[in-house]
Amino acid sequence: MCHVIVTCRSMLWTLLSIVVAFAELIAFMSADWLIGRAKPSGPEGMDNGTGGPQEPYRPTLGIYGRCTRISHMQFSRRDTLCGPYAENFSEIASGFWQATAIFLAMGIMILCTVAFVSVFTMCVQSIMKKSIFNVCGLLQGIAGLFLILGLILYPAGWGCQKAISYCGPYASAYKLGDCSLGWAFYTAIGGTVLTFICAVFSAQAEIATSSDKVQEEIEEGKNLICLL
Repeated sequence: MCHVIVTCRSMLWTLLSIVVAFAELIAFMSADWLIGRAKPSGPEGMDNGTGGPQEPYRPTLGIYGRCTRISHMQFSRRDTLCGPYAENFSEIASGFWQATAIFLAMGIMILCTVAFVSVFTMCVQSIMKKSIFNVCGLLQGIAGLFLILGLILYPAGWGCQKAISYCGPYASAYKLGDCSLGWAFYTAIGGTVLTFICAVFSAQAEIATSSDKVQEEIEEGKNLICLL
């Protein structure tokens, strides 16, 4: 018989697992990993329709995507165009970024799987006599290691020609040049830290759902058990 067990610690672990998976996925897909050096928005002297010169903009570059601005001179209008610069995996600008993409993708796939499974832990607490929380926690730890490897290798690709075109000639491995780090990189780091927190907290979720109080509720014949 399925017993639905809901505790504060198990629900918090489930929510964190879902948030971490989405955060890493969004960061991976974003083009805001590097913010390039400022560039003029159009030909010198061209105004923005309000009588003043156009402000410079800073294009952004991701692992496989980029955002840049296209000026429509006849309308003095500017559009930001975002999309992948690489049509296939081999066209990613650096071998280090290719490795980063592989490690991040593996970590994110594991995190998304755990996030999906975590929703069902309210009803299923064990698989083949092994705690599903402990199994998921182990997987989250492995995912965290993949994410760390990807984030360590990413700065090694700053010396590629694509990064230099955005960051200037002084850009090189682990040196940003004229670029700055975008929100996606910091989100990936924050998600990695939360991944290990989730891995540790999964043990607390397992303890909460197998406590003596829960066993007493089960013995009383309750199918829905909610505990603080």
